[in-house]
Amino acid sequence: MVLISKFYFSRVLGRPVYQSKEKNILGRIADLYVDTTFKRPKVVAIKLRGGATLDSSDVTILKDGSKYNFFCNELRGKDIRGGDSYLSLAETMLDKQIIDLDGRKVVRVNDLRLAVTSTGVFLIAVDVGTEGLLRRLDIALPLKKLVRIFHKSLPSKLILWDDVQTVESGQNGLKLAAQAKKIAILHPSDVADIIEDLDKDSQMSMFSALDEEKAADVLEEMEPDVQVKVLDNLSITKAADVLEKMPADEVADIFGVLDEDVVTNLLEEMNKEASDEVQELMEYPENTVGSLMATDFVCVTEAMTVAACFEKLRQEKPEMDTVFFLYVVDAANRLIGTVSLRDLAVANPQTEIRAIMETDFHWIYDDDSLSEMIEIISKYNLPAVAVLDHGREMSGIVIASDVLYYLLHKH
Repeated sequence: MVLISKFYFSRVLGRPVYQSKEKNILGRIADLYVDTTFKRPKVVAIKLRGGATLDSSDVTILKDGSKYNFFCNELRGKDIRGGDSYLSLAETMLDKQIIDLDGRKVVRVNDLRLAVTSTGVFLIAVDVGTEGLLRRLDIALPLKKLVRIFHKSLPSKLILWDDVQTVESGQNGLKLAAQAKKIAILHPSDVADIIEDLDKDSQMSMFSALDEEKAADVLEEMEPDVQVKVLDNLSITKAADVLEKMPADEVADIFGVLDEDVVTNLLEEMNKEASDEVQELMEYPENTVGSLMATDFVCVTEAMTVAACFEKLRQEKPEMDTVFFLYVVDAANRLIGTVSLRDLAVANPQTEIRAIMETDFHWIYDDDSLSEMIEIISKYNLPAVAVLDHGREMSGIVIASDVLYYLLHKH
């Protein structure tokens, strides 16, 4: 592939398309359509004002100074209807929101950069800078000359197509399900921030494109008001499926800000185990340890070997922040010791847990006050602390990061 030249989309909008031999004007360019199945979206059709759409493979592009002339070799139309991979540049890109995957933020498209090569015309970058907007108003050049006098320059910002995630959907937009793999590589908190910056329709399109596991992680990271908006716009079935993938304590927090009738419907739709777990947490008074504890933790017995513990971890696949410690319980589920992940990692695989577990550990009752729990975690610098009921059975754990979130958002 040989690069011949590059141009901005705004520079060809409104340009005439000539019939090659006669030099008659067939029409003026209203839009370009690209096929996104190529590594770089390839221009496959040229839409003229009035509605006619030409097959771009029959169009030759010649540069004339700073302008580009389009010559049609044969008057052959192109049907772009129903093509899931076809993207309209003017209709679904210009002035629309996109996601800058590298910058992890929502930006607005001011112009587009295309490249003419020996194998076709390709979309290579998106212009989100001030210069792109001024270029479309046809005042970029005089302003550039003006600011140069003061040794300044117009802000310019190009994002390579590889770092772009579209958020438009519909007949002329990309299928978000196919594009979601791009955004899936980002941390859930980054995705949550991005979705929060989108308009309502785009929020739902983007969130709905995520698989349930990713959607649960992202919902967990959203601000409460956005969580409510998203859940209100999902079907009860879809919302319940996503909530079932979340830790019960997080779901209980969300239910605390939802309307009661919505909570009732969601609890009925969720599977019984998840529903019961959430309802138990919701019964704790607001300022007690139980209201902040997580119920996802890993229990082992003192007779298990280190190798057996690691096999259990592989099977259960717990969240990272719930395995600072494994909790050793007896046959009645009473806590008798803890073992850190570090101690497991350095122990002989055949060593029994009773030989390495810590029997002098910190814990707290589920109905103790949050202030008592915060004091324990801060005093002993604990990443997590066990929560027991008054029968010394394991009820849950409180994670230090949840305490920090509570302190930052509740006070």
